[in-house]
Amino acid sequence: MIGRIAGVLIEKQAPEILIDVQGVGYELQVPLTCFYELPELEQAVSLYTHFVVREDAQLLYGFTTKQERALFRLLIKTNGVGPKLALTILSGMSAAEFVACVERDDIATLVKLPGVGKKTAERLLVEMRDKLKSLMEASAGGEREFVLKSDYTPKPEENDAEKDAIAALVALGYKPTQASKAVSTVFQEGLDSESLIKAALKSML
Repeated sequence: MIGRIAGVLIEKQAPEILIDVQGVGYELQVPLTCFYELPELEQAVSLYTHFVVREDAQLLYGFTTKQERALFRLLIKTNGVGPKLALTILSGMSAAEFVACVERDDIATLVKLPGVGKKTAERLLVEMRDKLKSLMEASAGGEREFVLKSDYTPKPEENDAEKDAIAALVALGYKPTQASKAVSTVFQEGLDSESLIKAALKSML
């Protein structure tokens, strides 16, 4: 089991990143809530990881804190929720927002996420309620509160920000037409791809 990776961030294209660890490059997929907190390229980075082995692939998922990883692990234990959908859920809303949805039995917000139908949302609310209570109690005395906020302000990129934002949303499970419409709605000259992704996701909730 690979539980943590520390190295140098050499590539990032949401939701995928590449970390160099003493000459070996590790590809990770991270939720956008974590992606916003990444340092600049060529800077040191350390992430907690969850390793998934499938017949056709071996995948690493990265998280800023143990609490985020714990929530991801709880999500994939829910019937009908795999790693890809769990990553989409944690990209579409912060951990705090997800907790709030569960506490309020807010199906309407959950079903706006790609891949989350009414039945899946209902299962999430039922199965996650008790699990989240245990997780929040366990994290109360930890290094960081479970309510997560990002203060990372990305710098403008030189590439096509709108195109990259749409590609990232499609990779998370949104339909191309839906992703394109969302990005176009929030597009403003001067915004980088990370800011566009964040704004587009917020507009769809």
